Amino acid sequence: MESKTKVCIVGGGTMGTSLGNALAMKPELEVTILSIEESVVESINKNQINHKYFPNTKLTWRLRATPDARVLENFEYVFLAIPSSAIFDFIEQNKSFFHPEVILINLAKGLSKDEHYTIAESLIAKTPYKIATFKGPTFARELINNMPTAFTVGAADIELFPKFKEMVKGTCIHLDYSTDIRGVELLSVLKNIYAIAIGIVDAQYDSPNLRFLFLTKAFNEMRNILIKFDGKKKTIFKYCGYGDFGLTALNDLSRNRTLGLLIGKGFYSESNSNVVLEGKNAVDVFCKLIEKEDVGEEFRIIKELNKVLSGKYDIAHFIHEILEEHESVPID
Repeated sequence: MESKTKVCIVGGGTMGTSLGNALAMKPELEVTILSIEESVVESINKNQINHKYFPNTKLTWRLRATPDARVLENFEYVFLAIPSSAIFDFIEQNKSFFHPEVILINLAKGLSKDEHYTIAESLIAKTPYKIATFKGPTFARELINNMPTAFTVGAADIELFPKFKEMVKGTCIHLDYSTDIRGVELLSVLKNIYAIAIGIVDAQYDSPNLRFLFLTKAFNEMRNILIKFDGKKKTIFKYCGYGDFGLTALNDLSRNRTLGLLIGKGFYSESNSNVVLEGKNAVDVFCKLIEKEDVGEEFRIIKELNKVLSGKYDIAHFIHEILEEHESVPID
């Protein structure tokens, strides 16, 4: 009897649970969620429900959960569905348990605090493991309902790509691939930033003409930042780029778009919000990087958004300041 491919999902939140459930429906895979939330583990194992994150959704009986990190020694594929700030502590604390041939797959969105910019690149630099990243237009609420869902697999080692292709074959998950691991990771952060900006625009005007004028400007600015920080031009047309940007910027399930809508309507202030949003935190980081690189006025949207999020800004001027930039003759 052929042995099953063993997959561990670290984190029993919305993304970890939805991805784990989608993969566990495939009989050839053995999928286990590793979670520190013992009540989540118990509800998955006893009732086939994640009572905290998906209380009304029945999970497949094939999906199991455990709080015991020692099980990591049994899994060659380990998806990291925990906050980016927790990833390196998790790896340091549990490195003695990892399978010698483990492949770590980053699902977290965020920037690294070191010179490598991205989480995946830092994992490559700081650990001996094979590293990949999954990024794409994916709402966990859709994935948990088994809707067709896409990710870009970013990995420097192209030999990993057929492994993931085989893993998701027959599931609702669809993949494209890129060796531009930096570009894949950067775009997963940038799309959150520009989703905030588009939320502001829609809240103020609700104009289709203006929405897609602004969307085009935002897409081009994302592309220019991607290239500026050594991502590849073509990566933006992968699921992690065009697809994820469209999903996050134009759909009201997006937390970052919702933040923009709240700002645009005047209902948001930093002092009364306890919600941690990747896009908001990343704006300041990118603006500092841009300033350090001395690129002048090229990135108008992100700079104006940074002023908005600083709290001292007349929001009515947001669109005006961006549209009044000096437009040059386009050169391709």
